[in-house]
Amino acid sequence: MSQITISPKQLVRSAIRAIHTNQPLMIWGGPGLGKSDIIQGLQHIRSLGKRIRIMDLRLALFEPTDLRGFPFLDQANGLMKWAPPSELPSAEVAAKYDLVILFLDELNSASPSVQAAAYQLVLNRRIGEYVLPDNVRIFAAGNGAGHMGVTYRMPAPLANRFRHVHLEVSYDDWQEWALNHNVHPDIIGYLSSKKHNLYKFDPLTASEAFATPRSWSFLSKVLYSPGFDDTDSYEQRAEIASAVGEGISLDFTEHRRFAAFLPHPEDVLSGKVTKLDNKVAKEISARCSLVVSMCYELNSIYKSSQKESDKGISPKFVAAFNNAVRFSYENFQPELVIVLFKTVMQDYKIDISVRKHLQADLVQVMSDKYAKYLTGV
Repeated sequence: MSQITISPKQLVRSAIRAIHTNQPLMIWGGPGLGKSDIIQGLQHIRSLGKRIRIMDLRLALFEPTDLRGFPFLDQANGLMKWAPPSELPSAEVAAKYDLVILFLDELNSASPSVQAAAYQLVLNRRIGEYVLPDNVRIFAAGNGAGHMGVTYRMPAPLANRFRHVHLEVSYDDWQEWALNHNVHPDIIGYLSSKKHNLYKFDPLTASEAFATPRSWSFLSKVLYSPGFDDTDSYEQRAEIASAVGEGISLDFTEHRRFAAFLPHPEDVLSGKVTKLDNKVAKEISARCSLVVSMCYELNSIYKSSQKESDKGISPKFVAAFNNAVRFSYENFQPELVIVLFKTVMQDYKIDISVRKHLQADLVQVMSDKYAKYLTGV
């Protein structure tokens, strides 16, 4: 029977509910989906508290006695007591925060004896003489048995101490994340038309490298690294293959070859370039790369103008946005114009008004041809 899966955004909402209800949550999913990153991102959700700490506990590195603590002699009473491991939040540490998340990452990679030692900690919130502070919440994550990781079957008593959710890849959620984390435009442009290549894990393949949200993030840093574009094509493809695998590397390299013929986003936003040669960059994914690059540049202009003045939308940003809209409208498919608006107004939350800030002829075009697309943006 197939599992009910949830997207990264749905996982965030499920995690927030688990925090409010104080219920341990186990997150299952394939490698590279971003399970750990999603939990780490909870510290930025202000509704959970201003002071949040994530404590990552890798039980796969523990022995059963490590979790219980180190025995020592209480000479005053002649009794043996246990000093809990420093990786567990003490009352003093927890008191400094509104919320502490104890994250048992790769839980099912721990040996069965260590998982058994975690029973009491997860359900009863204590182990030996150690007691979890009241503001601590427990999360765990792991790969399933079919994901080729080093895993052990989770004992039923421990499994029953968690609620369980299964994470799936979501291109829309990833794209929103990527746009807000400056993932290389070539990657976002490529995956806009090759969504199926965002996650290509096959447990039966012998390839060490394969495409996941994590490995695309690795590749983004490589593409941004100094001098990468100056290396020869073979070296570039080898670097790309090192992150996402040989199969995708050829297709992605070809995409970048098309994208290289497009104008620089700064030239479009300044009004220097207004027309696109239809003979270059015929692939929509390459054009999407340019739209993403323009969005990054627009966001940079907006942030710079906000530092200089807090009077709202600056004339410099308005001029650049008008040039971007006009260029996109005259040269690109309608869906790319919508990507521009959605990214700037929704993903970046820049409070720009179509009727107030666009030039009159562009307002008319948007009203006549794009009204149904802009609804809700």
